[in-house]
Amino acid sequence: MPLTVNDVARFEASMPRLEAIAYRLLGSATEAEDAVQDTFLRWQAADVDRIEVPEAWLTKALTNLCLNQLTSARARREMYVGQWLPEPLLAGDPMLGPADTAEQRESVSYAVLALMERLSPNERAVYVLREAFGYPHREIAGILDLTEAACQQILHRAKKHVAEGRTRTEIDEATARRIVGEFLAAATSGRTEPLVRLLTEDAVSIGDGGGKVPARAKAFEGALAVATFMRGLFKPGKAMRALVGGSPGVYATTANGAPAIVAVFEGRVVGIMCLEITPEGIAAILNQVNPDKLERATQRWAAVGDHGDPLFNAF
Repeated sequence: MPLTVNDVARFEASMPRLEAIAYRLLGSATEAEDAVQDTFLRWQAADVDRIEVPEAWLTKALTNLCLNQLTSARARREMYVGQWLPEPLLAGDPMLGPADTAEQRESVSYAVLALMERLSPNERAVYVLREAFGYPHREIAGILDLTEAACQQILHRAKKHVAEGRTRTEIDEATARRIVGEFLAAATSGRTEPLVRLLTEDAVSIGDGGGKVPARAKAFEGALAVATFMRGLFKPGKAMRALVGGSPGVYATTANGAPAIVAVFEGRVVGIMCLEITPEGIAAILNQVNPDKLERATQRWAAVGDHGDPLFNAF
């Protein structure tokens, strides 16, 4: 039986929440969109008149699709060229979802999305549904076909894994821009020492080129190693200009709620560098340059319109 206009409207009303859940579960906007589309196909094939709580039904269908995707993704990640990082989303992207509480903001932070790669699919699902969307354990148990007690244990493990990997620090937009400004000033100074002072002793730098853009296969570890790499990265050079096609403009913004540096060339986002900030300094620099993971950011950048003049032109 074909869907009525009301049936389609009910699904469309749930789409923003479904996309936000899928993005947190998969770490990819493209895969999240595909999962939501597949959920609509299941909705289309269902006897919707017999579905008492559409939101619960849609959430369960979407989550199960994402769990299947996560299971197969583990095998694909093993064959991924270099380091894998999530797809970053620029400020204001609706797929970022709710950001009213510290837990909601943390669950979509770039650092936590990267850390969630350590979690099992069930751990990731329980963490996202509980921390980001406030689902009670009873509903999560129904979605995942588990007991409430099992969900509580899974959440405890998931939160422990995430907590072991980072220190939560809330930062407003003005502070984020100041930090980015200080970082860029140090990175372009031509000296290593100013960068070292901004970094924690155990700072890391990870780049994801997906085999399409050169990026180191292993992370840089330690303040001196990271600072040396960053100094070289921001040093003008013909090779970098040739790779991008010219000199991209560099802007300070936020991505996934964290301070970020965006490189834009002829309207195309060619790199997003997210800074993980702790009270001790910059603990991680996560650099996404895989063009496949920057398409949505480019669309968002164009949609926003005027960004003002770049801080400087790189390379």
